[in-house]
Amino acid sequence: MATHERLSALDRTFLDLEYTETPMHVAGVMLFDAAPLRTPGGGIDVQKIRRYVASRLHLMPRYRQRIARIPFENHPVWVDDDRFNLEYHVRHTALPLPGGDEQLKRLTGRIISQQLDRGKPLWELWIVEGLDGDRFAMITKTHHCMIDGVAAVDLATVLLNPSPDPTIPDAQPWKPQSAPSRGELVMEEARRRLATPLEIGKAVLGAMQNPAETAESIGEQIFAVTETLGAGMSSASESPFNQPIGPHRRFEWTAIELADVKRVKNALGGTVNDVVLATVAGAVGLFLSGRGLSRKEIAQLDFRAMVPVSVRASSERGTLGNRIASWAPRLPIAQADPRRRLDAVREVTADLKGSRQAMGAEVLARVSEWTAATLLSLAMRLAARARPFNLIVTNVPGPQIPLYMIGSRLLAGYPIGPLFLDQSLNIALLSYDGRLYWGFNGDWDVLPDLRDLVAAIRTSFDELLQAAETAPVQTRTHSRRPPAKHSSGERKR
Repeated sequence: MATHERLSALDRTFLDLEYTETPMHVAGVMLFDAAPLRTPGGGIDVQKIRRYVASRLHLMPRYRQRIARIPFENHPVWVDDDRFNLEYHVRHTALPLPGGDEQLKRLTGRIISQQLDRGKPLWELWIVEGLDGDRFAMITKTHHCMIDGVAAVDLATVLLNPSPDPTIPDAQPWKPQSAPSRGELVMEEARRRLATPLEIGKAVLGAMQNPAETAESIGEQIFAVTETLGAGMSSASESPFNQPIGPHRRFEWTAIELADVKRVKNALGGTVNDVVLATVAGAVGLFLSGRGLSRKEIAQLDFRAMVPVSVRASSERGTLGNRIASWAPRLPIAQADPRRRLDAVREVTADLKGSRQAMGAEVLARVSEWTAATLLSLAMRLAARARPFNLIVTNVPGPQIPLYMIGSRLLAGYPIGPLFLDQSLNIALLSYDGRLYWGFNGDWDVLPDLRDLVAAIRTSFDELLQAAETAPVQTRTHSRRPPAKHSSGERKR
C-alpha cells in the first residue's frame, strides 16, 4: 500500500525560502578522536561508520525518504526513496596532511555552499580525515524542512552514545513503501480537505460549550497574531551585514567555557542566553567600529537579532520537523559598558518573554494547516523581504557529558545555521560537555573579515567576564572549570 506524510506548514516554508543564494540546510562540524576508528593504513574506517549509520537508520525513518508533490496544489509530502543508497549520503574526503583547523573551515564553507539534491533524501554526512592532533571530522548537512536546532541535537544523540562501546548492531531490514501515484495523492488531499470542516466544527462546538473562556482565548490569539505579524513587518536598520548575498560561504568557530558563561550570569544576572546576546551586541559594536562607523552612527542603528525559540514540548523531543517561533530583540550595540549592555539585553528579553509572539507563530502555523494557501509560508517570505532583523543568533543546549561514536570520543561540535536573503551572518551555538561552541556562517563576499568578528566575540565576552570578577563578592560564583586540553578541538592562543 502506498504511504506518504504531508509536510507541516512550517516545514514547507523552509523549502519555499530556499533560493540559489540561500541553501536551507542545518549543518555542523563535529571533531572526534581518530584512534578508535583508524585503519591499519592510518586512515579512518569509513565503511565501519557506514555500517554504524545503517544500524541507526530505523530510528530516523525520514532519512530514507524524499520529497514528492501533490498535483495541482504542489504541497510537498514525504515518501520512501526506493533508490536509497547509503554511500551517496555518507561521503569520504581528506585534507592534505597535516590538515589543520583553517583547512577544515575552508572545506566546510565549500560543502555548506552546495544545495542538497531535492530528488533524494535531504541529508549528507561527510567524513574528513587528514586532520592534525589525531582527530577526524564529521560534517553534517540536513535540510531545515526536516529538523530545527533542538531536533538536530536529539538526532545527534541517536548517532552518539554516552558509552565508548564500539559494538555495531546489525541493521534492521528495510523495504521501501510504494510511492503513491498522482491519483492517490489527489484523492488523499481531497479526503483531508473534506475532513477539515469537521475538525473546525468540533472546535466550534467546544467553543460554544465554554463561550466566555473561548472569547478570551480567541481575543488573546488574535492579539498574538497581530503582534507577531507587526514585529515581522517592521524593518531593522541597514547595516554592513545586510547586503545582497551569493551562494558561497565562509565558516569560522570559537569556544568558551560554559562555567565562565555561568559565572557571568550568576554575578551580573540574567540567563545564559542573555550573556550570549550581550556578547554578540558588544562584538557587533566593535566590528562595526573596525569597519569605520563612528560611535554616533552605531548608536543610531536599530540593530536586531533573530533568536529562534523552541516551542517543542518535552513529549515531542526526538521527533523530526520544526517546532520553533522567533524573537527579534534590539541589541545594545553602542553600549560600551559590559554591565549596562547585559542589563539592556535582560530588559529586552524580559519584555519579549511577556509578549505573545511565540503564541502568534503557533496560531499562524495551525491556521496554515487548515488553508489551501500556505499562510505561514507567505508571511515568512514577506517578513524575510521586509528584513526585520540584521543577523541570526541560535543557542541550543546540548548534553553535558562526553559522547562517543563507535568508541571515538566527540571532542567538539560547532553548529551551522542557514542564511536568508540580505542576511550575511548566522551565529549558532551549542553547549556540550562543559563548553559553549560557536559556529559562524557568513557570506563569502559580504564578510571577508569574518575572523575579525570572531575576535570581537572573544573581546566582548572577556569584558563581561572581567565585570563579573569585579562584581560584589556575595553575588559571585567561585567554581572554575580547568582550562580545556588541546583535544577539545579549540586551539590555544
